[in-house]
Amino acid sequence: MSIPYTGGCACGALRYSVAGEPVAMVDCQCRQCQRESGTGHQSHLVFQASEVKTHGDATEWQMTGDGGTVKRRAFCPVCGSPVSMMFPAMPDIFIIRAASLDEPARYAPTMVTWTDAAQPWDHIDATLVQFRRMPVP
Repeated sequence: MSIPYTGGCACGALRYSVAGEPVAMVDCQCRQCQRESGTGHQSHLVFQASEVKTHGDATEWQMTGDGGTVKRRAFCPVCGSPVSMMFPAMPDIFIIRAASLDEPARYAPTMVTWTDAAQPWDHIDATLVQFRRMPVP
């Protein structure tokens, strides 16, 4: 059995625990991730939703990404920290922000998405698998 992934917001009002291993670890350079993070990309761990337990009441907002994907982003109503994201069209997937992990060193990206939107100053690991947009399964 693996060691659970745990984490939450900056003030501790939101917490999560994940029993399984990530399906993927992704750096996303889309404009929405840039805007929300305040930098060149966001780092995500993708899990099976059935393996995630959350504690606390997040505030959510919904938007549509450049590729037409509807995203529901969750953040702490107390401190404002972004913590998770879901795609309503894919309810079995739960995405956690790498910076919200109790042990952020466990994050090891395997791919980069939306390199078409990358900022020239946001340098990512050139050895990672890269997709110009979101890969289609």
